Amino acid sequence: MPANRLTLPSPAKLNLMLHILGRREDGYHELQTMFQFLDYGDEITYALRDDGVIQLHTEFAGVPHDSNLIVKAAKKLQEQSACSLGVDIWIDKILPMGGGIGGGSSNAATTLLGLNHLWQLGWDEDRLAGLGLTLGADVPVFVRGHAAFAEGVGEKLTPVDPEEPWYLVLVPQVSVSTAEIFSDPLLTRNTPPIKVRPVPKGNSRNDCLPVVTRRYPEVRNALNLLGKFTEAKLTGTGSCVFGGFPSKAEADKVSALLTETLTGFVAKGSNVSMLHRKLQSLL
Repeated sequence: MPANRLTLPSPAKLNLMLHILGRREDGYHELQTMFQFLDYGDEITYALRDDGVIQLHTEFAGVPHDSNLIVKAAKKLQEQSACSLGVDIWIDKILPMGGGIGGGSSNAATTLLGLNHLWQLGWDEDRLAGLGLTLGADVPVFVRGHAAFAEGVGEKLTPVDPEEPWYLVLVPQVSVSTAEIFSDPLLTRNTPPIKVRPVPKGNSRNDCLPVVTRRYPEVRNALNLLGKFTEAKLTGTGSCVFGGFPSKAEADKVSALLTETLTGFVAKGSNVSMLHRKLQSLL
């Protein structure tokens, strides 16, 4: 692969649990959550430019070029590093927007790591994660690339190694607004913090679930259908719903039954992101 072009995966994540401890003075919420990656995601190609121009060639309906997190990440890194190089970017987009599986945050993190490599900036993970946090609370976990127990707004990360089952992820055809869920007056905001590591079994609920299922019957329907075969959970603020299976064959079997009426995919849980495995192979 020539050094002036790079194609990288941009993986999905799941929130295996999500507790909301309270609302902060800055309007954000204090959380405890557990992130795990999926071996499934978008693919982004970067081609070096020497004129400083950052150009995303893939269009996103309803998202202006300069508002896209991929472009924002590239411009912020260029600015902060005083780099004179630019980049052409193309994305093969399969992760849904508003699905709670981290599509935009993952794209931003892949861009920071990819351009750090392509532009040969030599930034370390801490510096990239710090810059990532200014783009979104979920960006740092993707930059660091290891399953993690997260606190604060999601930026205080402790690496963890949960089981890595096969997951069936159902994708109801609705886009859930995170801001809308977090501003709902009925959202639980007083869950006591978990002090034990690893997270005790039985503490795997998602505090956003009652609000999301009340507002989005499509999500409630997906949870009910998947719940007939395994413990069905909501990831993030939704809309995606997931359940774990001990083998790909079992996940595929249930997927065949449910995806006649619902969109979905089967993917392996992974404690090390496929982005980091790919970058490691380039060293």
